[in-house]
Amino acid sequence: MNFSLQRSIQVLERTPSVLRASLSHLDYFWTENNYGDKTFSPFDVVGHLVHAERTNWMIRARMIAEGNKMTPFPAFDRYAMHETSKGKDLADLLDEFASERAKNISDLRAMNLDETQLEMQGTHPDFGRVTLRELLATWVVHDLNHLHQIAKSMAWQYREDVGPWRAFLSILPK
Repeated sequence: MNFSLQRSIQVLERTPSVLRASLSHLDYFWTENNYGDKTFSPFDVVGHLVHAERTNWMIRARMIAEGNKMTPFPAFDRYAMHETSKGKDLADLLDEFASERAKNISDLRAMNLDETQLEMQGTHPDFGRVTLRELLATWVVHDLNHLHQIAKSMAWQYREDVGPWRAFLSILPK
């Protein structure tokens, strides 16, 4: 196993800065367009990440750490950002995400998790038994997945403009 809580926190605490550097002050063309039906725009991704910070990761981590392995985690609405982000601009969402993430990282550190606690189990509503280690590893990969999704969405906007180089750009479908 490669999981390390400290290495995980290295990624988790940098994601807000990566998003801010990548998306701040870009126009609508880059931030509001997606790459097809049922895909997320960069704006959608940031809203989704804010919602996850508030309703997913640490709630589930606390449930596991408290030994509550019989009660399934609350369901997570992957599309809630379509409602919760209404009326907000991207700068607001980036600020909310940075604030929520900083609080969650602080709370995670305060848990002082050891190897035994990382093996404690909770119940996912779809997957059944999962460990705290798996949840925390998923949190990191979830961030990385959405950073990739943002890049893919942005690259998609120039898919026709790159000409023959498209053959060498794995981010674009062939």
